[in-house]
Amino acid sequence: MASKKVTVETTVDLPAEKVWELWTRPEHITQWNYAADTWHCPRAKNDLRPGGKFSWRMEAKDGSMGFDYSGEYNEVIPHKHISSTLDDGRKVSVRFTEYDGKTRLTENFETDNAHSIEQQKTGWQAILDNFRNYASKAH
Repeated sequence: MASKKVTVETTVDLPAEKVWELWTRPEHITQWNYAADTWHCPRAKNDLRPGGKFSWRMEAKDGSMGFDYSGEYNEVIPHKHISSTLDDGRKVSVRFTEYDGKTRLTENFETDNAHSIEQQKTGWQAILDNFRNYASKAH
């Protein structure tokens, strides 16, 4: 089954420079990078540059399962755009669009073959929603 491209979005009531910091710094990533309250992100490594690697650990709090969201950055344009290739070859793109002191985050990703497209869209949107909630309290 070929992968499909899916888009999820959210708007954060902060300028792009601050949203970028909250999105890319490991001490912040660990605070929002999970889709449900029963999960957490115990560690994150992030070498934010073209060719740099990232690895963000996502685990169930009860220890029953977990995985590394990991890959390599292709393009990094500060406060505007990040593109990467996950370790399984899927492409991900995140755009930061600032307007009126707010930032629209638009994330495009290629789906995997292990889960339904709807499950993946729901999960990725939940992570973005967690990010928005964290960002609204972190500033």
